[in-house]
Amino acid sequence: MRVMAQIAMVMNLDKCIGCHTCSVTCKQTWTNRSGVEYAWFNNVETKPGVGYPRRYEDQERWRGGWALDGRGRLVLRSGGRVRRLLSLFANPGLPGIDDYYEPVTYDYDHLVGAPAGPDMPVARPRSVLTGRPAAITWGANWEDGLGGAPEHAGGDPNLRGEWAEKVRFEFEQTFLFHLPRLCEHCLNPACVSACPSGALYKRVEDGVVLVDQDRCRGWRMCVTACPYKKVYVNHATGKAEKCTFCFPRLEAGQPTVCAETCVGRLRYLGLLLYDADRVGEAAATPDEADLLDAQRDVFLDPSDPEVVAAARAAGIPEDWLDAARRSPVYALVSRFRVALPLHPEYRTLPMVWYIPPLSPVLDAVGAAGGDRDDPDHVFAAVTRLRIPLEYLAELFAAGDADVVGGVLMKLTALRSYMRGRGVGAAGDEAALRAAGLTAGDAEDLHRLLAVAGYRDRYVVPAAHKEDAAALGAVEDRCPVAPAGEPVGGKVLLGLPRVRRRAGGSRAGGRR
Repeated sequence: MRVMAQIAMVMNLDKCIGCHTCSVTCKQTWTNRSGVEYAWFNNVETKPGVGYPRRYEDQERWRGGWALDGRGRLVLRSGGRVRRLLSLFANPGLPGIDDYYEPVTYDYDHLVGAPAGPDMPVARPRSVLTGRPAAITWGANWEDGLGGAPEHAGGDPNLRGEWAEKVRFEFEQTFLFHLPRLCEHCLNPACVSACPSGALYKRVEDGVVLVDQDRCRGWRMCVTACPYKKVYVNHATGKAEKCTFCFPRLEAGQPTVCAETCVGRLRYLGLLLYDADRVGEAAATPDEADLLDAQRDVFLDPSDPEVVAAARAAGIPEDWLDAARRSPVYALVSRFRVALPLHPEYRTLPMVWYIPPLSPVLDAVGAAGGDRDDPDHVFAAVTRLRIPLEYLAELFAAGDADVVGGVLMKLTALRSYMRGRGVGAAGDEAALRAAGLTAGDAEDLHRLLAVAGYRDRYVVPAAHKEDAAALGAVEDRCPVAPAGEPVGGKVLLGLPRVRRRAGGSRAGGRR
């Protein structure tokens, strides 16, 4: 067992109102400059919808993430070294600017400098890339609030199978929810493995995936390999940039900008301990339906004495171990098991997890003529919610609707129990037991999801600057190679591909 630490995030989609405050503050902090006008490290997309960039989830087209070859080995979908070498100068898996959107500015000089006349001057849109007049036909949130859904959302790659016929993009017959997205800072990042120059790396102390701007040569293989399409190319510098998880703030013990400014208070940040020796094994799990449990099995109990001893031997500080024990992310992911990863079938082991949205259950019970006080009727209504379970399963459970249904039943039982407590009743513990919760679990989960304070939602241990010199000696490592296995003609130590840059001002996105 080789214990490592990872900063992770959980988002409660029930609370996201689609205000885009997180996107705007991230934009102002990290990409408010020339070359990345089109890039949104954090974006909020409406689901169902084709997303940003368009249809990024269609891996048959973009070839992102990992797959298993005929012998069950983990390989990049974008191909091996020979294939990537042959496509260095003509990468067919690279999204074009039309897949993102062409950024525009406006002809303000004409607006303010036009001579007096009978007509009102206007500021026409012009392309930031070419300077020529441009028509605004797409954007990073074009489908916001289903605004473009009738024309575009039918192209959502998750709408597949017979159940997709239930989805209608008509007034009073459709559904929507908001999905905030940022870099997943995966345990098994495909972007890191695909980079020919070794510019992308995963920090050893907190797992944040960054780009070394000095080493990046602009090959753009990382863009293709990332299945979430959260690596961007700065067209002014020709170098890759991505979400940095606001690592300067994390090192100071502060939450990310998107979490700090979130209006709905839906984000949770915390520390997870995991067994680095089991990452490759978990990512290579044969059955996609088992990937969720395999990733959860990689996480370690921070209260287990054996884990604590191994973590101390690995040099993890005591305050980080205390933060891991208080981590809201560990509670939601492993203890209560209500948080799910986005597209676990990509095999990157993502570390930004989501609590799926719960439609109004009691409305569904009443519409079916059921008894709102009967747990059996309430749980049965979960399968007939406005947001189809099958759609949520495509997003968060590799198509396994039972996994999503189990989470929604827990949330339903919690609501029913706490509603009873709120009106002075004892609360229905039978529903809790049916969902796998105790009364104590319900109190703790309700406190975390509904009334948690700032310090409960963000448990971020500060960095230890005295370790920076020692951490800087760690070189590149293959993220999934077992100890002693030869990779590229060299025998590696079996560590994840990580590197620590003391100071880090040139890492990740350029400020």
